[in-house]
Amino acid sequence: MSTEKTELDGSSSTNPLLLRLQQTLTSCSKSIDGGGDLSQSQTSVSELVNFLDSVSDPAISDPENEVAITNALEVLSETHKFLCSTSLDQEIIDALSFELPKSVSKFAGVSPKCLEIADNIIDRFVETCSPRDMLSILCERRHFEQIKVAVPVIVKVVKAITSESDYEDSDLESLFDRVINIADSIQAVSSKLASVSISTGYKSSSHLAFGLRLASFLPYCGLSYLDLLTGSDVDKMSGIVIGEDEDDNMSFLSDVYLGASLSVIWAQIYEEVAQTAKQDLIAVKGELQNNQTKRWQAIGMLKNIFSSIHLPWDFKRQAVDFLLSITNGNVSEKLNIEHNDCSLCMTSLFSALQVLADIPDSQRFDIMKALITNSDSPSMIAILLDLVRGEMHIESTRRMQTSEVIRTDDKACKNTSFWSTGILELVESVLRPPKGGPPVLPENGDVVLSALNLYRFVLVKESAEKTNYTGVMSKNNLQKAYNEWLLPLRTLVTGIAAENKSDYDQLAIDTVCALNPVEMVLYRCIELVEEKLKHST
Repeated sequence: MSTEKTELDGSSSTNPLLLRLQQTLTSCSKSIDGGGDLSQSQTSVSELVNFLDSVSDPAISDPENEVAITNALEVLSETHKFLCSTSLDQEIIDALSFELPKSVSKFAGVSPKCLEIADNIIDRFVETCSPRDMLSILCERRHFEQIKVAVPVIVKVVKAITSESDYEDSDLESLFDRVINIADSIQAVSSKLASVSISTGYKSSSHLAFGLRLASFLPYCGLSYLDLLTGSDVDKMSGIVIGEDEDDNMSFLSDVYLGASLSVIWAQIYEEVAQTAKQDLIAVKGELQNNQTKRWQAIGMLKNIFSSIHLPWDFKRQAVDFLLSITNGNVSEKLNIEHNDCSLCMTSLFSALQVLADIPDSQRFDIMKALITNSDSPSMIAILLDLVRGEMHIESTRRMQTSEVIRTDDKACKNTSFWSTGILELVESVLRPPKGGPPVLPENGDVVLSALNLYRFVLVKESAEKTNYTGVMSKNNLQKAYNEWLLPLRTLVTGIAAENKSDYDQLAIDTVCALNPVEMVLYRCIELVEEKLKHST
């Protein structure tokens, strides 16, 4: 490294403190980069830390000392400039990373500007040094313990001062300004630790210890896994903290939602995390399996894990496993009107549907099938069946574009996740419900139409491509669909149409209109099946 290139601007040396900083940094750089003994470089780093402490301490101890505050800002700014030099060797940055973050963090309490620069310096270390090393360094600052002790004291002082009438408005304004600065520091510290922990993964025992420490806060704060995963605890606490400034804190909120989801996934990875949080994860999964509204809300929250670009894949794989576990449960037999109205949780449903696109193909069909099977909302099932048809179309197009025409006896056929026999099971669950008999019409017209469209799409594609991935072309399945699904449905549709043909009230007109598209697709399906049965052997 060329020391001259990383020295501070000579014009800054008019301030004796900046001149001393320049000399200290130069000496420190030479001792680290010069290949000297370890004790010499450690001594140089210690001298730099002592100098920075000597600058920050007066400014912190006397908030009215303008000279000390100005000196602190200038020294911190020049330190940041030095660390951002493009010619600075990584060896020097690594050596400084063990001590400088602790010293620099003290400047955060001097002023908002110092807080910003100190945060930028720590960001510089996080970006350029090993995330695992930075995690241990940041944790050694024991911020969580300091926050836990300091916050109650701060709140008591603010409460006592605001209850007295001897203070001027300007004094109170200054007090609250400093309190807000403290809150900003707490948020910055928490975000920094969270960012570093995400980048390190979860394999080592030290990271488990970190997760256990965070889990211990849940019972203390009155938080539960169920309410974190459905978002109710997050919304409640965010509403208290953020208030009406939600637009200015959207980036902060996204981190909170991600953290809430991760706190549950950590418990799935390590049983001791759930024990420390005093939570029963099995009971949480059972509640989500049996409560459709909460299940959709949970799926919507897990979207934050799938959409995060910083999380290791291991976290996302665990989230997929969690999704499979909550979508394969038993659904209550008792219908709940609240669950039938998708509008009551439309935001959660929309987020949940976005999740599906982020899940790997191999698991996406299983999850969608489980959601369809366990849903008691016809409208939601209709949407999901249409999504399945869309996935099949994409898969088929991709196969055609790559000219990989797979025959039914090829091993690759088994890897087509959506083009499988499970498709016919989905169609049958709608056209011939498990409880027996044809579906209820016209109430379930949307889902019946979606099921017929899916069946017709599969029949046409398999016939055109001369494949039979789903088994739809086999004679037994064609006969079953014809006799058990389509003919009973035709009898039902024609009967309802006949009953309402001579009626002219609004209900009869609406019923006939609702059944028209169902009847049209139904007859096309019947014609196709009859044609295939004629030519089947």
